[in-house]
Amino acid sequence: MGFSVLTKIFALTSLGFIFALAVTPLFTRFLYRNKLGKQIRNDGSTPLFTEMHKHKAGTPTMGGILVWGTLVILMFVFWFFDRVLHVDVFNDFDFYSRKETLLPLGALLGASLVGLIDDWLDINHRGHNGRGLRFRFKLVLYSIVAAIGAWWFYFKLGFDFVHIPFAGNLHLGWLFIPFFIFVVIATSFSVNQTDGLDGLAGGTLMISFFAFGLIAFLQGKHDLATFIGVICGSLLAFLWFNVFPARFIMGDTGSMGLGVLLAIVAFLTNSVFILPVVGFVFLMEAVSTIIQLFSKKFLKKKVFLSAPLHHHFEALGWPEAKVTMRFWIIAAVTSIMGVVIYFLG
Repeated sequence: MGFSVLTKIFALTSLGFIFALAVTPLFTRFLYRNKLGKQIRNDGSTPLFTEMHKHKAGTPTMGGILVWGTLVILMFVFWFFDRVLHVDVFNDFDFYSRKETLLPLGALLGASLVGLIDDWLDINHRGHNGRGLRFRFKLVLYSIVAAIGAWWFYFKLGFDFVHIPFAGNLHLGWLFIPFFIFVVIATSFSVNQTDGLDGLAGGTLMISFFAFGLIAFLQGKHDLATFIGVICGSLLAFLWFNVFPARFIMGDTGSMGLGVLLAIVAFLTNSVFILPVVGFVFLMEAVSTIIQLFSKKFLKKKVFLSAPLHHHFEALGWPEAKVTMRFWIIAAVTSIMGVVIYFLG
């Protein structure tokens, strides 16, 4: 049984990588032909950032479609041939599960579609100040996605507790719902803050998902582990073209959707309290942004040369690729620490 499960996970992870890699040239050709490029903020509020990134103006965005699109296509194909056409060979590879993968799939699609709309408006200079959806409106939309997830966990799956390493389960009752919403929103926007350098968000996300995929597999949640494996495979293909200099970038449709998914996966594996460790890079990116905003508003000075943190190191003169790879190393170390803490705890 163990060998067949490992075969399923490895085969679908590999297929996710191969499929995404194969369709990327067609996808990027479409993005370039239709000039679906990113705007670089140039309103005078962030002069240092604008100077450092002006050369990236026009780089195609919405690359996150490649990741979640690959997952949706593979999941649908294997589900359709297994459960509609009843082709026996597909039965072992069908990873759709109401208990394990329906919720993460729905949350990923909901958040990714909101991000896709935001990216589209930004590209076409529409929305709030020609920059897409207003922040407060985005917050409401992502909160709705998170609230649906919280409802599903609390009423459908019967979750009202979280596991604290070395302490056991903590029952929250109805407080589980606002806690869930907060974690999902915080994680998604933290991942979004990290998506600022070529390959940075993609690499750190792949490492974090791999850690939770390992936990899911060892918990016996094999459909969820396969689901995460496909995400990792398609992220690897995305990185092939996204490393410096990036052929295209992830966009909100990728960073926000995958951020929501990362939080959902942490809850499904009952390991949400190791999320700040596994996702330590996302945490320090978000904290640096909050510190910068607070300091500028109340102290009238900046703590960092530019925020989030990766832009600070970039402003210090670190080459972009060096910042990215060092953040990958941090992500790898903290992800290993998170997995160890989970199993020891």
